[in-house]
Amino acid sequence: MKRKTDVLIVGGSAAGVTTAITVRRHYPDAEITLARKENQVLIPCGIPYIFGTVGSPENNLIPDAVLSKNNIDLITDEVTSIDRKGKAVTTASGDAISYKKMVLATGSVPFVPPIPDTRLNNVFTVKKEVDYLKHMSQALDKAKDLVIIGGGFIGVEFADECRKRQNLNVSVIELLPHCLLLACDEDICSKAEDKLKENGVNILADTRAEAIVGNGKVEHVQLAGGEKLRADAVIMGIGVVPNSDLAQSADLKVDERHSIYVDEFMRTSDENIFAAGDCARKTSFFTGGPSRLMLASIASIESRVAGANLFTLRRRNERSIGVFSTVIDDLCIGSAGMTERMARETGFDVVTGEASSPNRHPVGMPGVTDVSVKLIFSKESGIMIGGQICGGPSVGEAINIIGATIQKRMRADDIATLQVGTHPALTASPIAYQITNAAEIALTKMR
Repeated sequence: MKRKTDVLIVGGSAAGVTTAITVRRHYPDAEITLARKENQVLIPCGIPYIFGTVGSPENNLIPDAVLSKNNIDLITDEVTSIDRKGKAVTTASGDAISYKKMVLATGSVPFVPPIPDTRLNNVFTVKKEVDYLKHMSQALDKAKDLVIIGGGFIGVEFADECRKRQNLNVSVIELLPHCLLLACDEDICSKAEDKLKENGVNILADTRAEAIVGNGKVEHVQLAGGEKLRADAVIMGIGVVPNSDLAQSADLKVDERHSIYVDEFMRTSDENIFAAGDCARKTSFFTGGPSRLMLASIASIESRVAGANLFTLRRRNERSIGVFSTVIDDLCIGSAGMTERMARETGFDVVTGEASSPNRHPVGMPGVTDVSVKLIFSKESGIMIGGQICGGPSVGEAINIIGATIQKRMRADDIATLQVGTHPALTASPIAYQITNAAEIALTKMR
């Protein structure tokens, strides 16, 4: 079958859906088609919660109604090749789809470390596939000892969710000195590890997994020091790599990490093909160099840029800052931009400001928890380049405020005099508002 469309979007996760909606808003008369190989699409960031809080993959899906409500045609078929000259693609079923503009939103695939033997039964990666995750959940139902390799956000969230399963002993192996160390400074990493340990999770930081061992099925993980860690199941939560095979087969330009090259408008090396999300090249907001960040929030921003620019260049990508948040039991953690350690290693001369206070006022209000804020500024310019928060649920939105101030290159004095609304039942006191106070404290160090 031959089809024609004005805009073809390849990929149906966060980047693909956001691109489609953005195109519809900017080009209301365009014919838009989204092609994806999956029957059902998972919410990527919600995958760990399938194994605890939400209970099943079916409770963690992006609804197709968001496409139909925006008059976007959905094709459930895998795009297997691109004819750039003819401006058409071929699908696994043999169909051909011609396009005027195309957006590649093919995402990422799990990184599998080069250790033996990752192919044993009950060794899992974090695939975005409903049936695969159902199989993983069934295996964990029968397991007693789970080992998670990787202590970043994926590994830590899996650990916190899986420890809720009865009779399941959970261990996390992390190569770096602390879990979450790529996103947070040591003090917050330690708080996260302490909370996991309080809930029975075994943390093995500064430890290397050398091999996965078993006879057909995993039996233990061998550590660098020779110790064997018993395992009925293993989850590799080390991270992801760009899914750029389709782009490479079409001879589109990629970088040394196989990310699809894009310019500031999200155009690839073919002016009629754009790319967004995990498959696309990322550039650091702070250094202008390559960035390894792959987040749904970044994918969403890139998609809003790509979708708006297809037929008229309207937006530029502001580069990747990185805004993270997570929750471990009742401890909420947020991080944006550079950590203090990262900033110093990159060559920035920095000052920090820290402030902690209850998130309600007075302290007798219901739901009171302490919230601690750390802000990181360039000493030379006073511009904020990073921030971290830990405490109660308000952390999730507060870290977005910090991310916005970083993106707008605000200085410490701007933040110290930022007008904020406060309310006894919702926020810290205006006298003790953590973000403005942390900026004021940093200013005293700059003088």
